[in-house]
Amino acid sequence: MPQPSHPPGLSGDEARRRLAEHGPNTIDERERRSLAGTLREIAREPMFLLLLVAAAIYLLVGEPGEGLLLGGFALLTVGLVIFQQRRGERALDALRELAAPQAQVLREGRVQRIAVREIVPGDWIVLGEGERVAADAVLRQAQALTVDESLLTGESVPVRKCASHAPLVEAATDRPGGDDLPQVFAGTLITAGHGLAEVCATGRQTQMGRIGAALATIEPAATPLQRSLHRLARWFGALALTGSALLVLWHGLRGGDWVQGLLSGIALGMAMLPEEFPMALAVFLALGSWRLARIQVLARQPAVVEALGATTLLCVDKTGTLTENRMALRRLVTQEVDVTVQAGAPLPASVHRLLACAMLASRRGTSDPMDRALLLHGDQALAGTEHLHPDWQLEREYALTPALPAMTQTWLDDAGRRHVAAKGAPEAVIELCHLPPAAAARLLAQVAALAAAGLRVLAVAEGQGSTAETAPDPHDYDLRLLGLLGFEDPLRASVPAAVAQAHGAGIAVAMITGDHAATALAIARQAGIDTAAGALTGAQLAALDDAALSAAVRRVRVYARVLPEQKLRLVEAMQRNGETVAMTGDGVNDAPALKAAHIGIAMGGRGTDVAREAAGLVLLDEDFSRIVGGVRMGRRIFDNLRKAMVYIAAIHVPIAGLALLPVLLGLPPLLLPAHVVLTEMVIDPICSLAFEGAPEDPRLMQRPPRRAAEGLVGRSLLAQAAVQGASVLAATLAIYLQALHGGQSADVARTLAVIGLMAGNLLLVAVNLSAGLGWRALLARGARAFWAVAAIATAVLGLALALPQARALLRFGPVSLAQVGLALLAVALAVVVGARFGRALERSTA
Repeated sequence: MPQPSHPPGLSGDEARRRLAEHGPNTIDERERRSLAGTLREIAREPMFLLLLVAAAIYLLVGEPGEGLLLGGFALLTVGLVIFQQRRGERALDALRELAAPQAQVLREGRVQRIAVREIVPGDWIVLGEGERVAADAVLRQAQALTVDESLLTGESVPVRKCASHAPLVEAATDRPGGDDLPQVFAGTLITAGHGLAEVCATGRQTQMGRIGAALATIEPAATPLQRSLHRLARWFGALALTGSALLVLWHGLRGGDWVQGLLSGIALGMAMLPEEFPMALAVFLALGSWRLARIQVLARQPAVVEALGATTLLCVDKTGTLTENRMALRRLVTQEVDVTVQAGAPLPASVHRLLACAMLASRRGTSDPMDRALLLHGDQALAGTEHLHPDWQLEREYALTPALPAMTQTWLDDAGRRHVAAKGAPEAVIELCHLPPAAAARLLAQVAALAAAGLRVLAVAEGQGSTAETAPDPHDYDLRLLGLLGFEDPLRASVPAAVAQAHGAGIAVAMITGDHAATALAIARQAGIDTAAGALTGAQLAALDDAALSAAVRRVRVYARVLPEQKLRLVEAMQRNGETVAMTGDGVNDAPALKAAHIGIAMGGRGTDVAREAAGLVLLDEDFSRIVGGVRMGRRIFDNLRKAMVYIAAIHVPIAGLALLPVLLGLPPLLLPAHVVLTEMVIDPICSLAFEGAPEDPRLMQRPPRRAAEGLVGRSLLAQAAVQGASVLAATLAIYLQALHGGQSADVARTLAVIGLMAGNLLLVAVNLSAGLGWRALLARGARAFWAVAAIATAVLGLALALPQARALLRFGPVSLAQVGLALLAVALAVVVGARFGRALERSTA
């Protein structure tokens, strides 16, 4: 079979040698946050500053023990922040490895897909429409190639490119911009055509490397969720600052003890600062993205992690998503015969010509599954026959277009005669062959029968070129219909169960394909997609106005013969109906629909760079079940993040109350800065460890999607958090008051109250962790982090009570087991009552 000639490319050993010599094909990446940078960020945190101020005050008033204790807590705070940051960076590093761009190169005589960073000078790279050029290179073969070089030139109009056979050093001197030049540049976008190019520069030596990769240094904008939580944290911060200042003034003016007033004010400020809100969100989004990547779903934008849980409609491609994208030739149909292809069985001579012509209309080295299946089978079935022509030369290719979805190629034999082969959608080939209406109707009836069997159908035509020059348009050739090809793309085994799971979760599934309507309906029925309303074709869609289309998409779940640019209209119509839409796509023309959808999902393997850049998610193995798995993971992440936020809001109620109320009541201060920090040392790891890994609700995929407008923590959940926190506050304050009224010292009363607070803290975690799951959820594997943190907190508190020096530093007094038991019982009862009342209040205000 003839094919364009090209060199075998570099050997593996030579490529490795050049990689070591020239270095990886990367531009300076954004630097990892340094330790000094992390410390500078920590130094600006209000909580850390309050801690240092309190330590300094203790040292100034001659109490070095307390000062050193708070200094130690400051170091522990630094350690926790660094640990959480590194944990998030490890997750993001794993995502970067998965997201590393790849390119096709010729090496050792075959096309290989490798990481872009491994490309070296001298490599031959395969260029295709919708892809970004991986390195500066010189075109050696080009077919109707145009490139958008606006990233380098600022000129938005694509420029034409032509091939050059000049030596690499001479041909590589061109600059970006201008038509009919042979050089292509790293980072620019192929807008049309395809070709082969020899790499002349990589990494920092490219044009982009010389001017700097400005895009890589842009920090992503905060999501609406992040902005709202940051606003909430700032509001609480202002409230804490105001409350602390008033408390200092009230305490100093009332009793004259300004030092104790300042310490009480600092304790109140530390108690009221909910710095865990943004920290928990950052950790959840980073680790949530990492968890999604483990199920082959790459989250390019953090916001989609949270948005997945609100999805109401999944719009998916058929080929490669619902099916295996493993096309196999199954039927060869002519006017005389209808042959079913069997693996390993010889083909009758009556279909050899049909198969050979179809091969002449196909492009080798392409990623198109039908071309690959056709060429693979044809090379085997026609080996040794006169139908393969290795000496023929490809003269011209007429690429498939939306107006004419057929591929036409002209070939020159060794005698200089022109042979024309066309292959494509039956309607397009009917047009090329100028079939009369009766013949066209008979052919379309055959197509419908094949499509009803779930086959993808292409028509094939041949002709001879009579002019000295190639015709400007394939319509100018006199083509004759040869027959039909039927391809089978099996449904993925996981799809029916995944579709059923989506339906069970209240999520509708729609299939959008360029295939024939009958083929689409056959596959949809196999997958379990609703076919009751039939299929809406692209032609029918174009005839509908916006109102009629919005009405149609309420019923129809199968869309066939849809052009990529029509996806945007479908997305907008679905959104007008109030749907939260997730849309898959892979082509350049899919990018507007992917960007317009609430959740754009690009195909990782066959998707173009443009599609991946427009999408929020990239499906790494293109399996529909991964999308449903992503929705499941998104719901779990949202649930656990919501639980963490309720817990954070709840625990700050007793901490702030115990720092403020005793002072206002004229009692000895209960919580000092050291006690607040001791509690915070438990809160921070619980937020990022226990809740993030909490077990999922077994009914997660049996409930309807949450409303898109529903916030992370609404009024009902805030009311629930307030009740939970108030229950712990009431119990611990009652313990403190009872001890003081019973004649106990302030240190003993404080000890019992802090024990109650720590127990209440852990019980609040348990209540929110098991919310909706039952107490057995605390025994699940996902709750191990909670038990680990609880054990460490209990051990630290136990040491503080057992060691005389620690008791003195924390101003604890000796307590009996009976007193501790009564305090724990009181807090446990209060938390149980508060949890039940809080859930009832949440249901009534939801």
